[in-house]
Amino acid sequence: MTTTDSHVGRTAVVTGAAGGFGTAIALELARRGADIIAVDINSADETAAAVRETGRRAIALQADISDPEQVADITPDMIGFTGRVDILINNAGAFPFIDIFDLDYAKWRQTFAINTDTQFLMATAVMRSMRENGWGRIVNLASNSLGLAVPQMVAYMSAKGAVVGFTRSLATDLAPYGITVNAVCPTASRTPGGHKFIGDEIIDSVAGMQAIKRAGVAEDIVGTVCFLSSDDSAFMTGQTVVCDGGLMRV
Repeated sequence: MTTTDSHVGRTAVVTGAAGGFGTAIALELARRGADIIAVDINSADETAAAVRETGRRAIALQADISDPEQVADITPDMIGFTGRVDILINNAGAFPFIDIFDLDYAKWRQTFAINTDTQFLMATAVMRSMRENGWGRIVNLASNSLGLAVPQMVAYMSAKGAVVGFTRSLATDLAPYGITVNAVCPTASRTPGGHKFIGDEIIDSVAGMQAIKRAGVAEDIVGTVCFLSSDDSAFMTGQTVVCDGGLMRV
């Protein structure tokens, strides 16, 4: 990616920052001038260290952000790091395939907790800081699977559908305070999460259906995410941007 100064002076929280999309996004935001708060249920120390190598400040916070109490515990650390939070990238998520006859309520709730509850909890944790400063950017990761007929993903697609609705509604409520809220839909990509939940064979199959016939990688979405978290997107809110190699050609 080309280094710019479009995020100088901003502080960004990136969830799911220990690898994959999260690490790629955190590093590019740092190259563009942002200080980074890397949040993950696992240690994000390596991501924070890599950010520091770019010359920006970074901290890593380890928490299960589907748990309201743990989000409350890390909120003072997020706000206190630089005294403000300007950008939230809601990237944390999981995408399990579950046969509909094996999908019980516990698995349904777990899928929503990871993919949807995390986004609500993190947004409500930092949006007051954004309101105080009259500027904020929230970017939620959704999924291009919403436009496809993917089997065995009832819970996941329902959760990501809720993310789109959450994005549109939150954009309406926060617009008066200079805060924009948008969503990005990536494709099945070669990331640690993609390998774990989808597998290389399915990722290759998806790539064959795309207009751009190669497997997606984490770096493919960072430009879109950085645009939506910058001043350049100031007149854009409540939108769902598909960044999937042309799989959903709509």
